[in-house]
Amino acid sequence: MLAAARPGSPGGARPRPALTGGFHGEVVRVVDGDTIHVRIGGAVEKVRYIGVNTPEVGHPRRGEEPGGREALALNRRLVGGKAVRLELDVQARDRYGRLLAYVWVGDTMVNAELLRLGYAQVMTVPPNVRHQDLFLRLQRDAREAGRGLWKRA
Repeated sequence: MLAAARPGSPGGARPRPALTGGFHGEVVRVVDGDTIHVRIGGAVEKVRYIGVNTPEVGHPRRGEEPGGREALALNRRLVGGKAVRLELDVQARDRYGRLLAYVWVGDTMVNAELLRLGYAQVMTVPPNVRHQDLFLRLQRDAREAGRGLWKRA
């Protein structure tokens, strides 16, 4: 079980929901191609997809990267307003306090679908490597088929 105080909350620390291996929620905002906000019980968590990276759409230093809008649009189609299941790996949060998860809509793992369609690249950050072999294969297949962002290469 994982529980932590939300850093920088007005009026002191606000507890986050207790987390175990996985849980369900509803997507309330799609930030970009690899980040969403999910309502879990009464709290909203910022969730970063494990193992993938998509081009940025509004990064403070990098601005908008080629393909960022396409990755955002695909992510919106996949998860926008939908019920999701979040599967955790070894490390539940990153240094920014975001929840790290494999995101599922029904039987579809969104992280893998972004790679399969060519709108994400593999980004392996140990210790969260449970699906790394699958992700590398999906990226290779998308690149070889010229799908998504690989059309530009």
